[in-house]
Amino acid sequence: MDGVVFLNGEFVEASQAKVSVFDRGYLFGDGVYEVLPVIGGKLIDQENFLIRLKNSLAAVGIRWPYSEERYLDILEELMHRNEVEEGGVYTQVTRGVAAREFAYPRIEPCCMAFAFKKALVDNPLAQTGVAVVTVDDIRWKRRDIKSISLIGQCMAKQQSVEAGAYEGWMVEDGYITEGTSSTAYICKDDTIITRPLSRAILPGIRRKSLLKLAEMEGVRIEQRLFTVEEAYQADEAFLSSATTIVLPVISIDGKTIGNGKPGKYAALMRQLYIRMAADESPASRLG
Repeated sequence: MDGVVFLNGEFVEASQAKVSVFDRGYLFGDGVYEVLPVIGGKLIDQENFLIRLKNSLAAVGIRWPYSEERYLDILEELMHRNEVEEGGVYTQVTRGVAAREFAYPRIEPCCMAFAFKKALVDNPLAQTGVAVVTVDDIRWKRRDIKSISLIGQCMAKQQSVEAGAYEGWMVEDGYITEGTSSTAYICKDDTIITRPLSRAILPGIRRKSLLKLAEMEGVRIEQRLFTVEEAYQADEAFLSSATTIVLPVISIDGKTIGNGKPGKYAALMRQLYIRMAADESPASRLG
């Protein structure tokens, strides 16, 4: 909560950044957001970031605040100003400032971004694995939009933390949708299984990259719904997100998955993604 942030065309100290109480992001959660990982001083998965942000903005009818090229320049400048070699950049666009009316007004969007440092590559949880619990999916029906309205996910994450777990896997009609802040995968008979894209889940950028990498590696993939019981019986399980890359899941609802240790596919997919990041950051220590 310090350093330099970007707000509506200016780089300012975080303590000096101010947003109107009439911003529709504050009043309605009327906005979208994105997170880009930073590895080796490089913004990773930039193209997929732009695609998903474009789709989210279009879905809710908010126009781009800047050109794609300018947007990336802003985020890169922010990363450098905060001396982030590894971590991430968060950015969000809200509809803007207007009197409180439910219908969309014709106003200028507001854009904000901040950078943060975090160990992504040498995360000790990649070696130990994490525990997951299942929670009810109580969210709205347009989960494919990366909306800043995240109270459903916050409630589910809190429930998971109070149950002693690292993450919650949300369940709807007996099937796992996704994690509160991650994508869910199970592995069975040397096949990676994850839910297909629809309005029921967020189109994860790490998911997209990992499935492409798995296909290139010759790993079998099934994109289909899977039940909680299937997850209990999986050979292994893992999750992915911008700031975790890939983490093995060693237990679900207190039930040991596989042999209770991180599995080979979680390790493989994490290794492949980090290698991809090294290729995007040729001067970094990852290569």
